[in-house]
Amino acid sequence: MYFMAMNRKFFPYIFSKSKRKKVDIRFNHEKSGNLENRQAQLMARGLPKQKPIIGVKHIILVASGKGGVGKSTTAVNLSAAMKSVKPNKVVGLLDADVYGPSVPLMMNLHESPLISKDNKMIPLVNYGVQCMSMGFLVDEKSPVMWRGLMVMSALEKLLRQVAWNAVDYLVVDTPPGTGDTHLSLIQNLPLAGVVLVTTPQAAALEVTRRGAIMFQKLKVPIAGIVQNMSTVVCPNCHHSLALYGSGTEILASELGIDVLQDIPLDKAITETTDSGKPIVIAEPNSSQAVAYKNLAEKVMGFLEKQEQ
Repeated sequence: MYFMAMNRKFFPYIFSKSKRKKVDIRFNHEKSGNLENRQAQLMARGLPKQKPIIGVKHIILVASGKGGVGKSTTAVNLSAAMKSVKPNKVVGLLDADVYGPSVPLMMNLHESPLISKDNKMIPLVNYGVQCMSMGFLVDEKSPVMWRGLMVMSALEKLLRQVAWNAVDYLVVDTPPGTGDTHLSLIQNLPLAGVVLVTTPQAAALEVTRRGAIMFQKLKVPIAGIVQNMSTVVCPNCHHSLALYGSGTEILASELGIDVLQDIPLDKAITETTDSGKPIVIAEPNSSQAVAYKNLAEKVMGFLEKQEQ
């Protein structure tokens, strides 16, 4: 006791420093907690609020992890099939791939859009589908060499400065990957769902898995997967030959989603889209067109369930 008293008497600085240290630790902990709460509030405040597109009821993304899997072909034929299956519904097609727009070629639209009285671009129309694309605004042979901010600015114009006319279903053809465009669409728009497009190769499926997990984490409903080029049909005997294994079905089961449709590797699909007349329009009674119409019915059914 005497020793402790002497320590307190002769070494007050040590004891007071120890007390201050405890107080500082508690203060810093409280300060850190307040700072984290403040940062969370600022981040929440800084995120863009989802706003619907004026004149559009349902927005459905068509997305793929890798390029070259037939995503744009699917988006174009899906749009045409929706209009074919339900002629009384208004269908729109937005080409959100700023660097590589495909809609002008596949929908045979090469004019520049007119401007409405309220300074909005009026969509071009073909086959009964309202269309908007960056390809309508730039020269066909000129590459788009923009940095990210310019791309986001162009995307904002395509989203907010287009005079859509009472569109029931807006199909959005997105670029490959899981980049800025997808995040901007998810953050800014109330999306009704997404259709994933893949081919059955392991490399494509692996990237598709990453994309699906991204959409699931960001609470975007996944309508299902479209499996492209999984089979080829003999033109003579019409026998269907599987080109790959069952990787797509395994992935769908793993993710808890459906394989909506199998689309074969078919010359007619390629030729019709390259000529600017999708197979749903060019050969409406063909088995390929029927496959896209089945896809359209499933997607529209999914969207109707989302409303309930």
